[in-house]
Amino acid sequence: MKIACLGGGPAGLYFAISMKLRDPAAEVVVVERNRSDDTFGWGVVLSDETLTNLAANDAVSAAAIRSHFAYWDDIAVHFKGTKTVSTGHGFCGIGRKQLLLLLQARARELGVELRFETNVEKICKYAEEYDLVVAADGLNSRARAEFADRFEPEIDVRSCKFVWLGTHQKFDDAFTFIFEETEHGWVWAHAYQFDKDTATFIVECSADTWAKFGFGEMSQQETNRICERIFAKYLDGHELMTNANHIRGSAWLNFPRVLCKRWSYRNVALLGDAAATAHFSIGSGTKLALESAIALAELVNTEPTLEAAFARYEEERRTEVLRLQSAARNSLEWFEDVERYFDLDPVQFNYSLLTRSQRISHENLRLRDKAWLESAEQWFQERAGAPAGTRRAPMFAPLRLRDMQLRNRIVVSPMAQYKAVDGTPTDWHLVHYGERAKGGAGLLYIEMTCVSPEGRITPGCTGFYKPEHELAWKRIVDFVHTETQAKICAQIGHSGRKGSTKLGWEGMDKPLDRGNWPVMSVSELPWSTKNQTPKAMTRADMDMVRDQFVASAEMADRAGFDMLEIHAAHGYLLSSFITPLTNNRTDEYGGSLRNRMRYPLEVYHAVREVWPAGKPISVRISANDWVGDEGVTPHEAVEIAKMLQDAGVDICDVSAGQTSELARPVYGRMFQTPFSDRIRNETGMATMAVGNIYEPDHVNSILLAGRADLVCLARPHLTDPYWTLRAAAKFGDTGEPWPDPYLPGRDQLLRLAERAAEMAAQDRVV
Repeated sequence: MKIACLGGGPAGLYFAISMKLRDPAAEVVVVERNRSDDTFGWGVVLSDETLTNLAANDAVSAAAIRSHFAYWDDIAVHFKGTKTVSTGHGFCGIGRKQLLLLLQARARELGVELRFETNVEKICKYAEEYDLVVAADGLNSRARAEFADRFEPEIDVRSCKFVWLGTHQKFDDAFTFIFEETEHGWVWAHAYQFDKDTATFIVECSADTWAKFGFGEMSQQETNRICERIFAKYLDGHELMTNANHIRGSAWLNFPRVLCKRWSYRNVALLGDAAATAHFSIGSGTKLALESAIALAELVNTEPTLEAAFARYEEERRTEVLRLQSAARNSLEWFEDVERYFDLDPVQFNYSLLTRSQRISHENLRLRDKAWLESAEQWFQERAGAPAGTRRAPMFAPLRLRDMQLRNRIVVSPMAQYKAVDGTPTDWHLVHYGERAKGGAGLLYIEMTCVSPEGRITPGCTGFYKPEHELAWKRIVDFVHTETQAKICAQIGHSGRKGSTKLGWEGMDKPLDRGNWPVMSVSELPWSTKNQTPKAMTRADMDMVRDQFVASAEMADRAGFDMLEIHAAHGYLLSSFITPLTNNRTDEYGGSLRNRMRYPLEVYHAVREVWPAGKPISVRISANDWVGDEGVTPHEAVEIAKMLQDAGVDICDVSAGQTSELARPVYGRMFQTPFSDRIRNETGMATMAVGNIYEPDHVNSILLAGRADLVCLARPHLTDPYWTLRAAAKFGDTGEPWPDPYLPGRDQLLRLAERAAEMAAQDRVV
């Protein structure tokens, strides 16, 4: 087989090596436009896991690489005059030039032909001459461009500016992050040692700060001198160096995130940065390239045809690449938005940085550095008002909202039961809410309870508009207060255009077959073509509904609820005023965001007037309509939260979507938490995070990173009312109160958890 590897970087060289190991008879040539010792990066970071994979593939080159590694186990973060060090991270670095020279030597030893200073003009010519063309030609891949209609690349150029520098200052004790505030804004550096004399020093900042410094008009040497001044106390007199002299003018870059729909066409396959990029902040670009090179070589050698090899290559590698790209995206977005975290305490800032990619979880961090994590947990507990010296997971920290004191940060989300009879909760609700209150969560929500019969979503929805409703709810609230330490919140709302529909399990948002009642909304826009067209609300209608909210709040107070939430999300009535997708009014309630918020705020103020001053009120919002700029965006959600905050709302319940059938949400673990994070850290308002949160690890990471103040779990509490108590037992935490009749169950869980921990410790020793 005749094989051409276009690009003499790590990807192309390592594929050539891997292929020759499997098929010594193959004719393999590597074509590179630069000289053999040219390189425009500084150091390369690899993990212990990657080293193990390289050794299994080629012990010879792996041993050579390992002999040149600089190792470190710590991450150091310099922020606001504080240096925070955590350990157990296990990285190693090697100079990019050194890595290339080692791979070149190994390739020659195996019989690979290396052609340097050779430009590749047309990929199609190589495709005609060779049986296989591996396009490892980097970020600006000529192959990807020539066959763009086949590979369908998507290139997302990110906002931050960065410059890749080097220094002879030592950073050999830790991978180091440095954040410095300057006269033009914050500038930060990623620094790590890659040989005994030299360290990589990547300087990064926002586009605004970059422009204010005028870096774009500076020479590379001028940039270096400015950066030396900014980081003078860390460089200790050492200069910053560039190896991008081939570039005229500024060497500052924007990171391009590359995704390709396909990685192969005919006999051409993309490899490394040509196929997909991973942001430098997680150091996985070279890892992806080397491991993909191994996979492609193995499949080309074992599959009967190139077509079959390429199909498996894409199938098997894409998941891993996308997983790392997702982590890299989380990381790069953290750095893009890092200025929102500069008000955090150094402890919380460090935790947020360490967990930014979601590859390091709370418990994973405990395995890496138990001492540091426990000190951070203690800091969180004491800041929350727990007694000095308390060391418990963040989820078990107290929280105070006005006069309401929660014993922990777990919330049972509102979940529609559709079991009411004419709006009245039944024994189902008593048992359902009673069980979840006994389960240990600090705060229990009831389902959205409607302010009028016409404001119900379905015939099975609960209400707050008849005396018997109040009595039934009081029975439930009294049980919760008598038998548990949970607090209970009443969520009130009006269905708007999403009303008069079937029970959830009969067809979500589907109109009733018979017995429909008239619906109203902000405008005459039906939820779907199958739903009835709502009446556009008049001022009289708005007055009536406002007063219904007030009456419901008064009823909830008399029933003994500790907290109230106004539902202004998910496309229901108040939500339909907020989103431009449904609000097409031309009066003072339509148009600008301030106008669209006018009526929801009017309802809030009326409710706040009658709700006791010592009891908190939250408002649930949809922070993203998932339709782009045509709807509410995360940016606009921050403005919505500011208005709520200015009005006196105590906490924002940050949900998303369900406002339009046009929505195209991006699902995933904790997928709505970034909206809570943004609101909390850009406004200072307390928030609640919701959305596909199901593990204690998720909860603790969200809280300690400062992404929310409370964490809401819905489906986990449907399947396990005792989710919180089980989590406490798993941690060996005896601080959460169990119902007395259930103490034997608690003791068994604690014994099982202790036994599991002992077995895990034994496994680690072995």
